[in-house]
Amino acid sequence: MSDEIIRVEELNKTFTGKSGTIVALDGVNLSIRRGEIFGIIGLSGAGKSTLVRCINFLERPTSGRVLFQGRDLAELKPRELLLARQSMGMIFQGFNLLSQRNALQNICFPMEIAGVPRADAKKRANELLELVGLSDRADAYPSQMSGGQKQRIAIARALSTSPSVLLCDEATSALDPNTTRQILELLKHINKALGITVVMITHEMKVIETICNRVAVIDESHIVEMGEVKDIFIRPQSKIAKQLIFPQGDDAPNISKAGKRSLRLVFDGTSAFEPIISQMTLDCRAAVNILAANTKNVDGKTYGQMVIQLPEDEVSAARIEAYLKDRSIFFKEEVPENAECDTGRYS
Repeated sequence: MSDEIIRVEELNKTFTGKSGTIVALDGVNLSIRRGEIFGIIGLSGAGKSTLVRCINFLERPTSGRVLFQGRDLAELKPRELLLARQSMGMIFQGFNLLSQRNALQNICFPMEIAGVPRADAKKRANELLELVGLSDRADAYPSQMSGGQKQRIAIARALSTSPSVLLCDEATSALDPNTTRQILELLKHINKALGITVVMITHEMKVIETICNRVAVIDESHIVEMGEVKDIFIRPQSKIAKQLIFPQGDDAPNISKAGKRSLRLVFDGTSAFEPIISQMTLDCRAAVNILAANTKNVDGKTYGQMVIQLPEDEVSAARIEAYLKDRSIFFKEEVPENAECDTGRYS
């Protein structure tokens, strides 16, 4: 059996309205593996929510194909498509719980539609309440629950029909950072314990790097970059990926105003997580200014990037570059946008 569970081929989706034709998706190709946590990231309006709705055929593509477990969804009969959709649970930013039903009844709702006997549905719902850590909240209504609790119930409801895939459309965007972390840990547990493929749709790079194995970056209806999260994180190729990973606006490093040479350091896991910059300034006897940094410690290794401003003294700057080369730390000279790159070197 192939390890591929979802394949998207040359997917196009357009909407026609009074203002004309809007291209939501243009030539999208994706391959999602069975059992992985796959991320789709992009800014608002990039097309990511339309993409996830096309994956489960809540929106029918204008052209192209969506294959689920090897079957083209467009060729399925209505009953077969319904069964395929039941194999793709979905959770949303707004939870979408039924306010007149308590937690247990919300979880039972999809099983009622699927014709599951009431006793079996209730038994399954109680098992799922325990899985998401809310077995004591079976009788609580949405108005009596916190945002995190509502999302846990929504996850349990999505799992009620025993899906193979869980589609998460901005599932943590309405939650505070601590609750977001708890929900992501729950999704990781579900992925590992149940073997369910998880597809995360988000605009937050932090969510991607916390939970995903691979990621596709979508911008203006196109997939502009796709690969292992580690590779995208340490060497983003597209402009939008760099924008998502590094600070923007007032927090962005303004190299044009800095008036000095700047280097972008890339940490790819070959370096130990240690105070590299402080040691460098001591050994090279020269101070540097850190303009931006986005690094993390994974199993004692450093991943991520950092932008530093070199001292004006050319001898000190050359000493720092030599120091980085000796320690096999990748670096690339930064230049202001629209400026001519005089080196383009990658050491």
